[in-house]
Amino acid sequence: MRHGEDKTGADKRMRLLTAAREAFMEEGYRASVDGIAARAGVAKQTLYNHFSNKEDLFIEVINQGSASVVVSLGETGSGLRNSLLQFAATFRQRALESESTALMRILTAEINRLPELTREFFAKGPGQTQARLAEFLSGAMTRGEMRQDDPRFAADMLMGMLLNIDFARCQCAISMDEEGEDQRCEQIVECFLRAFAPQA
Repeated sequence: MRHGEDKTGADKRMRLLTAAREAFMEEGYRASVDGIAARAGVAKQTLYNHFSNKEDLFIEVINQGSASVVVSLGETGSGLRNSLLQFAATFRQRALESESTALMRILTAEINRLPELTREFFAKGPGQTQARLAEFLSGAMTRGEMRQDDPRFAADMLMGMLLNIDFARCQCAISMDEEGEDQRCEQIVECFLRAFAPQA
């Protein structure tokens, strides 16, 4: 019985988080607790049994969102160029998808009220990706596949090249040319590798 109760509680919590994410994406932080509970199909008291208040629920939604944008790199055996191409495609897909850009708009709107949350989001999301990429690039530099430089700078440069003006387009709800996505990733990675080519 206890296991069944635990499962039911976990299911309700997941439904609440899904409903809250949808509501916050559509309405921003002004989304009401009543509306979120109704969307999840539970009583408002059930929401408060899982989350102390709306801010607590919002923080959990943001934490889930930060984890979803973390990107890792493939094994070094797949080659530097192929690993970076795979990273580029995955990073752009996750960072530029509608849910991610909506999340960033909400965070930007709430930055003055919840500054610690925005810093935590960066540390757990983009910051984690930057650290993993820098570690990968450091290995490539050690192996002589790239010229020696600050791997954190190189990671920042590649991530910036991958988002560039396209992030602004997505923030403004301007559609992108998905058919040219593979070519765009290839052009960016090739440009990056030329910039950090080993010195002759």
